[in-house]
Amino acid sequence: MNALTNLKCTLALSAGFCSSFANAQKQPHIILIMTDQQRGDAVGCMGNEFVITPHLDKLANEGTLFMNAYSSCPSSTPARAGLLTGMSPWHHGMLGYGRVAPKYEYEMPQMLKDAGYYTFGIGKMHWYPQRVKHGFDGTLLDESGRRQDPHFTSDYRQWFQVQAPGKNPDATGIWWNDHGAGVYKLDEKLHPTYWTGEMACNLISHYDPESRPLFLKVSFARPHSPYDPPQRFLDMYDNVDVPDPAIGDWCGRYAKQLNPEEAASDAPYGNFGNEYVRNSKRHYYANITFIDEQIGRIVQALKDKGMYDNALIFFVSDHGDMMGDHYHWRKTYPYEGSVHVPCIAKWPANVGGVAEKIDNPVELRDVLPTFLDIAGATVPTDMDGRPLLPLAKGTDTGWREYIDLEHATCYSRDNYWCALTDGKIKYVWRFYTGQEELFDLVADPQELHNAVNDKEYKERLEKLRARMIRHLSERGEEFVKDGRLVVRKKKMLYSPHYPKE
Repeated sequence: MNALTNLKCTLALSAGFCSSFANAQKQPHIILIMTDQQRGDAVGCMGNEFVITPHLDKLANEGTLFMNAYSSCPSSTPARAGLLTGMSPWHHGMLGYGRVAPKYEYEMPQMLKDAGYYTFGIGKMHWYPQRVKHGFDGTLLDESGRRQDPHFTSDYRQWFQVQAPGKNPDATGIWWNDHGAGVYKLDEKLHPTYWTGEMACNLISHYDPESRPLFLKVSFARPHSPYDPPQRFLDMYDNVDVPDPAIGDWCGRYAKQLNPEEAASDAPYGNFGNEYVRNSKRHYYANITFIDEQIGRIVQALKDKGMYDNALIFFVSDHGDMMGDHYHWRKTYPYEGSVHVPCIAKWPANVGGVAEKIDNPVELRDVLPTFLDIAGATVPTDMDGRPLLPLAKGTDTGWREYIDLEHATCYSRDNYWCALTDGKIKYVWRFYTGQEELFDLVADPQELHNAVNDKEYKERLEKLRARMIRHLSERGEEFVKDGRLVVRKKKMLYSPHYPKE
């Protein structure tokens, strides 16, 4: 069965349940559009004059742009666990890159289904087992290189085999963690980015908006590597002088590759030269522009179906991409390129009085409670995240002051850390070494200088350290003992809250 046929069958099967939801028209459609590994500054509306994102910029202009949105555990699976559950890393249980549990008490698709929604997911989920639904009525998956079961073939790959028999979907020859770049070697309509956009448009065009409100998750696997845009999009950056990487005064030890004999294109650290970075960044930006075009198609499909005005369109990424800043590549780090994500909410037309920009720190855990709130469902009192609409309307006056960030050991032993930020200043505690970092994100947004030893920051450092001690005290003496932060040599990938199978 090809992907489009599968989609039509799934929609047909749902029709028998539509009539029981009498209040469907009162609930807005919820369209979650997410990308993988898109930096918070990699969208035009965030002030980036190099990247081309007209459709995202328009959504931001019509809604609310969250300037200080973060991914608390910046790698794919723990970030997606936070998005799924509305919980912090310690409370959903994933402290680093591992497997999303097959079942949680709180799950976005299931809770929205319980609130009367038809729920469908398209693209990359990065769950395990890979066909687990978490409450979705149906899914069409593009897991591509993330194959965890020898018997699993994603819907995209099945579709590709039908559309291009004998051809290789990985023909560009760039692997999933490479930071080298190349042009997509096949027709752009065979690219997973196009497929994801096309499947979303097909679902919307076949959906009956008078039946049930729709919750649709559209999850693009790019701009995560491979940086492989079609030539048409790369050509848009021919005359764009993208900036050099940010290189701080503290990061010299990362300039050499972690393993000099390792292929340069997937080393987590290293100085590969400014031109290498600029070339990778042009391809990365071109993939973002490709995604932006698909978002424009999805928006138009909603308008054509008469669903746009009664829709919350929410855009976010799971985490960022260092792109050579401070000689770091990929994610899992406490720096802005890794933890800061784009976040836009285009509210339903009947929601007025919302701010155009919000500076408060928000996080992926806030997405689920936002959806429950706008759907008229109850937000559990023990959910860590909070609805964003009251914040955007100025009625939530008790918003958090700081957001917590962390990641378990990955790439190197000292990359095991916890951090706090309000978007203006950031404190980092490294569990393995006991080292601290302090960045003034107002005076130094690129984190070029570690101010931890600067006298003028002593009082702020002490306050943030005390706040970190309070934050980690919940975890016991392995983390805080006698009122002091504890150096930890032992990696903890899952907290005691990780669901037991």
